[in-house]
Amino acid sequence: MKAIIGLGNPETKYNSTRHNTGFMVVDKLLQFKDIRLSEKFKAFFAKSDDMLILLPTTYMNLSGESVIELVNFYKLKPEDLLVIYDDISLELGTLRFRKDGSDGGHNGIKSIIKHLSSNAFNRLKVGIGPKNPNMDLAAFVLQKFSKEELEKMDKIADIAKDAALDWLNSDMEKLQSKYNKKFV
Repeated sequence: MKAIIGLGNPETKYNSTRHNTGFMVVDKLLQFKDIRLSEKFKAFFAKSDDMLILLPTTYMNLSGESVIELVNFYKLKPEDLLVIYDDISLELGTLRFRKDGSDGGHNGIKSIIKHLSSNAFNRLKVGIGPKNPNMDLAAFVLQKFSKEELEKMDKIADIAKDAALDWLNSDMEKLQSKYNKKFV
């Protein structure tokens, strides 16, 4: 059993914002697989064969509360998780798989590390940068994408969806070789 977790904020006012990139990617996966969500684990949740899908509704900074409920219920190990989220240090249109690591200043990842007591979970980072140097970080990540950026995000979310599905049956080295680059 493996879990694909997209990070974001649940209210519609956050749709199309940089911080909801994880939700955007998982939405593509749900459409592609024609999967319907229910509410469980403080999240929107689905189970399809051996794949679990989680979109925490706890808001970004408390994502770990939802993730730990899923992990405990299904008795998952951190390495059974793929967390998809926005990364400010990567340029828009770039993907990066990581096997583990620090939170990198991302509060959603910080919450997951805290609740799992581990940083050894897989990540798929989706670039949303570069940040406007004259803008506050919180304002930047909660800003909606421009029309042009949204077109790029739609393309990269489709590629990231494929990458997440590949993760289910591939090793990290192959995934990194194939997907760790700028696509659009």
